[in-house]
Amino acid sequence: MTNRDSFLHALPKTDLHVHLDGSLRLNSLIDMAKERNVTLPSMTPEGLKELVFKDQYESLVEYLQGFAYTTAVLQDPESLERTAYELAEDNFSEGVRYFEVRFAPQLHAHYKLGMDEILKAVDKGLAKATAKWNAKLAADQSRRKEPEYAYSIIVCAMRYFDENSSSYYKDLFRVHPFSTPKQVMQFGSLELAQAAVAIRNRYGIPITGFDLAGREDGYPAEDHRQAYAYAHKHFLKKTVHAGEAYGPESIFQAITDLHADRIGHGYYLLSPNMVAAPGITNKEEYVTHLAEYIADRRITLEICLTSNMQTNPSIKKLSDHAFKKMLKARLSTTICTDNRLVSNTTVTKELGLAIDNFALSPHELKNIIIYGFKRSFYPGSYIEKRAWVRKVIDLYDKIAQEHKATGDFWDRQRPKDL
Repeated sequence: MTNRDSFLHALPKTDLHVHLDGSLRLNSLIDMAKERNVTLPSMTPEGLKELVFKDQYESLVEYLQGFAYTTAVLQDPESLERTAYELAEDNFSEGVRYFEVRFAPQLHAHYKLGMDEILKAVDKGLAKATAKWNAKLAADQSRRKEPEYAYSIIVCAMRYFDENSSSYYKDLFRVHPFSTPKQVMQFGSLELAQAAVAIRNRYGIPITGFDLAGREDGYPAEDHRQAYAYAHKHFLKKTVHAGEAYGPESIFQAITDLHADRIGHGYYLLSPNMVAAPGITNKEEYVTHLAEYIADRRITLEICLTSNMQTNPSIKKLSDHAFKKMLKARLSTTICTDNRLVSNTTVTKELGLAIDNFALSPHELKNIIIYGFKRSFYPGSYIEKRAWVRKVIDLYDKIAQEHKATGDFWDRQRPKDL
């Protein structure tokens, strides 16, 4: 491990955009498949990497194929708890002090497994790992002033689903036989928001956010206004997958119709050529005003570099990623993994890619990492969050000083062939 990698690994970090069903350990996926009689394309890690979880994908469709296998094994409390525990372990072991795991409970619900049990199982696994790591922290006298390890849960609604998406969705269509597919999707999103609030209040589970994911084209965010209004009214924070595979209008809908506090991906925010609405005549002006609005209100963009490279064929090399424009516009951004398994990545790896491809200064890196903590949906009170962020900054400065991460640090650490 180079001094640069050691520094990044040691830093306190966040991951605000990571999917539970995209972040299993390969060996665990295989174990659970065997236990539950789920057929995989291969029963070895090497085979699955070759056939399913690749370094490069030809399209978003291919990228998403792996989720059919991961969701298939995550259909009982034991598998959900195990996956959540291992995800927390994987995060904490690389210096992530806080992460927000998101997933769609409705993909895991069926007549034997209700929403309560699903969220309780995930929380149980996360809480168990977090307690273990905080106990280590408390036992070390020299580290007692460090920020504690923490997590929260974001429930994820779907822009699109049909009767074959899960048993839950099949029942939803059956219960609303005279409704259009669009209306059924609206019912599904609202039911999820209502369930998330009720379960949070009933069990004290740190469900802090509501998300919307899936295909943007043809499935606009505005269709889910009622669900987001409910989440907003009951103090769930809001994030939305937007601008990942559609233009700036998708992001505009997320922040206006859905009250989004953060945007997942937001890749096409600064792309006037992607504006498709016929009523927008001056596309450059539209994008400028939208970006200024987002910058002024510090609506943070959850950046997933590797994932975008794998799902967007228009990005020929990582240095062409829209993150370059976002940095220039001084937007609030945070680096995330999206899917640790499907994208074969870690937070440390993503930060290294950002440094190598966008010439981040040590000051810029610090800002990006601290934004992650400040713009998180931290489950504690405002006063507690302020004290926690202060500890994060103090630890960051301490580690940066120990690694002499100032001045030409990156140049001294950068591989010679870059």
